[in-house]
Amino acid sequence: MIKKIALFSLYAGMAFGQGNTHNLKAGKFDGLAMTPPMGWNSWNTFETHIDENLVKETADIMVKTGMKEAGYTYIVLDDGWMTKERDENGNLVPDPQKFPSGMKALVDYVHSKGLKFGLYNCAGTQTCAGYPGTRGYEYQDARFYAALDIDYLKYDWCNTQGITAKEAYTTMSNALKTAGKPIVFSLCEWGDNQPWEWAKPVGNLWRISGDISPCFDCEDNHGTWSSWGFMKIVEMRKDIRKYSGPDHWNDFDMMEVGDGMTNNEDRSHFAMWCMLASPLIAGNDFRKMSPETLAILSNKNMISINQDALGIQGFRYSVIDGVEVWVKPLSDGWAVTFLNRNASTSTVNFDWKKHIFNDADFGYNADFSKNQFKIRDMWKNKEAGNTSKVFIANLESHNAITLKLTK
Repeated sequence: MIKKIALFSLYAGMAFGQGNTHNLKAGKFDGLAMTPPMGWNSWNTFETHIDENLVKETADIMVKTGMKEAGYTYIVLDDGWMTKERDENGNLVPDPQKFPSGMKALVDYVHSKGLKFGLYNCAGTQTCAGYPGTRGYEYQDARFYAALDIDYLKYDWCNTQGITAKEAYTTMSNALKTAGKPIVFSLCEWGDNQPWEWAKPVGNLWRISGDISPCFDCEDNHGTWSSWGFMKIVEMRKDIRKYSGPDHWNDFDMMEVGDGMTNNEDRSHFAMWCMLASPLIAGNDFRKMSPETLAILSNKNMISINQDALGIQGFRYSVIDGVEVWVKPLSDGWAVTFLNRNASTSTVNFDWKKHIFNDADFGYNADFSKNQFKIRDMWKNKEAGNTSKVFIANLESHNAITLKLTK
């Protein structure tokens, strides 16, 4: 115990000693997520079955496969990383069975790969899986995270009876700022209290729904709560785009690409997260990732749409015979995705000259009867003519075509 406390004091001194010049004004650290965060989270596949070898292997794979180069930066350990009780001083204790080398050593390993490290906790008395929550320990836990030198905190909303979301998340945001280490603050409040209306000064991103399921548009009913197929989540929150932008993102949840859907559905899922400017946090097992899954997740053309500096969330422009048309203003043009929600192949027949894109929330528009754009197919990575001609393509069930239009 003495050794553990001494080490914590050493790290704390490094983080909070003299020479710390961070602005201690309350509120989130600004500018940490000017584009949607990209990375990996342990929960979708592993739940609480996590350990340091999994993290190290994941970090190594992210570098080896080119995912780091493609932009995936964060490795986030979700629920289950700590022991069931705090120590005698009230400090969180990383599980020594799962992390025998210690959490600081693991954070350092991830950093040595040029990646960033994230942890999970919860605003309530316990986390969703029954581990110690942060209620009443906000400033102590923030100092602990800063001492570990983490870069990202996912903050959940279980066991929160008697407290309000805005107050609880603001308290933790202020605690992180006071601790002095810039940490991306990810609110995981599930959208129950409309965080998009109040969380911009509090966090860098916020969840807008309950948990995702690896399916196209199902509802997975768990009795007291449901998890949702990715298109169910899209439909649920398609109208709050005006609240999202650089450093304040609508988070449509961790991705299920590579977790059991068809290749077409994986591609549609990834396309929609790119169009919606959602954080791209993978949730699959990288150690078992197929070449097809890797190709989807690391498609730099699609990632460029997600990471576009304008930071505008796309919107559904129209639905034509079961094929949805989604559009997204970009800093150098437009992204357009045709998504087939039908159970069979459909034909896309889109006469650009008959359409005007009008973004009522952000003021962007394109009149194709007056302006001609070049077209690039972002999945096939090749030119596809221009908007003077009708775009025609066969689109398989639950598949997507994404185009980029530039002058």
